[in-house]
Amino acid sequence: MALDQAKKQEIIAKYARGENDTGSTEVQIALITERIIYLTEHLKINKKDHSSRLGLLKLVGQRKRLMRYLKSRDLARWNIIKTDMGIRG
Repeated sequence: MALDQAKKQEIIAKYARGENDTGSTEVQIALITERIIYLTEHLKINKKDHSSRLGLLKLVGQRKRLMRYLKSRDLARWNIIKTDMGIRG
């Protein structure tokens, strides 16, 4: 399982812009990044799991699109999330 409920709530609380914010761009990027980290570790152990590899590539593409959107909307928040999550580009 990728994320348990406690970890997910912790991430949402950290990156939410408001009290009931669960779907802002920053929250989505943070949740996807955690799933990417989990899948990367999984694939280090299970090298032949090609369906998970495909899911990982889809998540990376989705995160890239969200990062591009955030960069066009608010460059300051993009820089904060990029450095905080350790995303290269």
